[in-house]
Amino acid sequence: MAVRYLLLPLALLALAATSAAVAQLEIGFYRKTCPDAEKIVRGEMAKIIAAAPSLAGPLLRLHFHDCFVRGCDASVLLESTDGNMAEKDAKPNKSLRGFGSVERVKAKLEAACPGIVSCADVLTLMSRDAVVLAKGPSWPVALGRRDGRVSRATEASKELPPASGDVPLLAKIFASKGLDLKDLVVLSGAHTLGTAHCPSFADRLYNGTGENDAYGLVDPSLDSEYANKLRLKCKSVDDRTMLSEMDPGSFKTFDTSYYRHVAKRRGLFRSDAALLFDNTTRDYVQRIATGKFDGEFFKDFSASMIKMGDVDVVTGAEGEIRKKCYAPN
Repeated sequence: MAVRYLLLPLALLALAATSAAVAQLEIGFYRKTCPDAEKIVRGEMAKIIAAAPSLAGPLLRLHFHDCFVRGCDASVLLESTDGNMAEKDAKPNKSLRGFGSVERVKAKLEAACPGIVSCADVLTLMSRDAVVLAKGPSWPVALGRRDGRVSRATEASKELPPASGDVPLLAKIFASKGLDLKDLVVLSGAHTLGTAHCPSFADRLYNGTGENDAYGLVDPSLDSEYANKLRLKCKSVDDRTMLSEMDPGSFKTFDTSYYRHVAKRRGLFRSDAALLFDNTTRDYVQRIATGKFDGEFFKDFSASMIKMGDVDVVTGAEGEIRKKCYAPN
């Protein structure tokens, strides 16, 4: 029984440690040490997105995948070594893109302010600017994160929300990061940007042999007309050559059309479709899908991104400032 009663103080200590780290983040953290940091990031991001508008989604996704494993500490950017497979080489991260863009922005910052701005802050700022440059909302980003030194593929495979997850599973994963059900349905709206490879959703189209299910759709929650269009691109569950837009017709623009697709049973992933099977998430999807509450969604998304950006941050001596984001110092 004694062990049982020790758990609460330990949990409180962990919460206190997290709260203390978040408290060290600050708007304008680099105002004295690198006053043009945000301006440099925004300027370089403008060039990156102008040259490749389709990168907005992948850069936003990089931040998501970073924050859900060990917190927002840029551990997703680290390369594997002979003795360790890093997060970026985990199966759920095989399709991540944008690493070169992060290094490009970091190099600009290193030239202006050597050893000052962390990769974790760089990635957090880039994700915000990716949304802004895709015609989405902006929000203030508190800075001061340090870079983590540990990156393990096994943790990524275990902790990232799966595209096949239902709401109870996803809600449990989000809750473990201090995020609630509203954050889940709001942050799912990030699927308005980007594309996905067939293996992440083809199990909704085909049975285990890769042939059309003789008895109808494998996933009846998917609109049949939309499924037929997807089959024209994805010929089998293993087709890794083709990409499908997560928000058809608007995958380079941050807007609310994703929710209209989901409301019509045209969400690409099982996790998208699952939002219609929970009262809370369904109500939000249907409300935003009307097109009358775009401003509300933008405000909600900004709030949830701020909240996610604070997940398990590393500050002070607990982390480091990497010179190259792919390798520890």
